[in-house]
Amino acid sequence: MARTVVSYSNLVPNSHLTSPAGTTIDATLVTNGVEIDVVDPEHTILRVANTHSAAHNVTVRAGSGTQAWMAGQGDLAVSVAATTGLEFIGPFTSARFQQDGSKLYVDFDAGFTGSITVLRMPKAWN
Repeated sequence: MARTVVSYSNLVPNSHLTSPAGTTIDATLVTNGVEIDVVDPEHTILRVANTHSAAHNVTVRAGSGTQAWMAGQGDLAVSVAATTGLEFIGPFTSARFQQDGSKLYVDFDAGFTGSITVLRMPKAWN
């Protein structure tokens, strides 16, 4: 099954970003997982909210291919507290998490409900 592609919400330098609603974590996302395309791991932060009555893990998968030479360190699993849990995860190391084709894969425990927002930090500017 194909992963669900989730797009970035860009943080705005010297300004603000009104909190985006995010993408609902439902049975499809739990089954198939999330894919972030044309990823910039070092500038990517995940905002994950859990609305389920139990704590659940969100897992950022270790990368594949030659660019992921640190993938042997494994996946990153973060527990998100029950009911009103909110975690900010990242930024990430390309050498550990970038998948072939410049993607990032995120998975959720069975029963996870809530939302995920993918934030892109701006790069330094002159």
